Amino acid sequence: QVQLVESGGGLVQAGGSLRLSCAASGRTSSSYAMGWFRQAPGKEREFVAAISRIGGRTIYADSVKGRFAVSRDNAKNTVYLQMNSLKPEDTADYYCAAAQVALHLTVPQGQEQYDYWGQGTQVTVSS
Repeated sequence: QVQLVESGGGLVQAGGSLRLSCAASGRTSSSYAMGWFRQAPGKEREFVAAISRIGGRTIYADSVKGRFAVSRDNAKNTVYLQMNSLKPEDTADYYCAAAQVALHLTVPQGQEQYDYWGQGTQVTVSS
């Protein structure tokens, strides 16, 4: 079992930045690939970014590429999502998730591939 707790959400003006954190407990964080997803009101949950078990590979949705950066500190059992140049369309509940993968550099993109989910943190970007 892995428990995930997101933090760092809040209200920010367009063009501003936020850093989300996801603290993991229960198992060594390096055992899992980690992903970030978001869900806006009335919309389906969508993939945002993910990082491999050892942090060597990352992947981003086209909508956030160049603005967001995912990283991890396995010693602290924490994954981060740095969000820059925020836009109103980034407003959503953001969730972190952990995926059990066999290979160190696997980066899943489908939410069905993730085994554990956090409770989410709200991000609101004002225009």
